[in-house]
Amino acid sequence: MPYVDGFVLAVPKAKIEAYKDIARNAGDVWKDHGALAYVECIGDDTPYGEVTSFPRAVQAKDDEVVVFSWIVYASRASRDEINAKVMADPRIKMDPALMPFDGKRMIFGGFESFVEL
Repeated sequence: MPYVDGFVLAVPKAKIEAYKDIARNAGDVWKDHGALAYVECIGDDTPYGEVTSFPRAVQAKDDEVVVFSWIVYASRASRDEINAKVMADPRIKMDPALMPFDGKRMIFGGFESFVEL
């Protein structure tokens, strides 16, 4: 079964085009190094929940949109090898201060698949 890295973050609406450019580049880099799939999604139906929700999880502000993304790998071992190559790739290097989102509010993690239909 595939292994998946998942991400949720808030991007200011005024910076969404800059984020899309970075995401397209990142997708190319991950795919070049062996990722099976790279997906970025902009929330258009992410209501603010009373207790939990995507916007609450990333402390999204009124002028921000939630982005949900994932990368698919053949296995956890493959993910670890690919991510090491990606982090060493000069195409992915960027000053964190220039990122079009607040990385401190990004949620991320690795997930082992157990159902795939």
